Amino acid sequence: MNRPTFDAISSVLVEKFNVDPAKVDPETTLEQIGLDSLALMEFVFAVEDRFDVRIPEDRLDPRQAGVTLRRLAELIDEAMAAKPASDAAAV
Repeated sequence: MNRPTFDAISSVLVEKFNVDPAKVDPETTLEQIGLDSLALMEFVFAVEDRFDVRIPEDRLDPRQAGVTLRRLAELIDEAMAAKPASDAAAV
């Protein structure tokens, strides 16, 4: 897991979704954050927008049990690495 990616995800949770920073840990599951299912989807979209990537639902369904913030950060890192160089330079 890339720490800057996790830190950016954490800031989205704290700043946009008013999640208690004490709840934000790499091993915290999306369920443990305390957001309802609609807010979870909005959170994932906000993170994708932050990094200008899309994670296919078959790779990440935020309603799936046990998905951790670490896993979300790893998926974002993978999506960033898969972006064409011209797209990555624009971020």
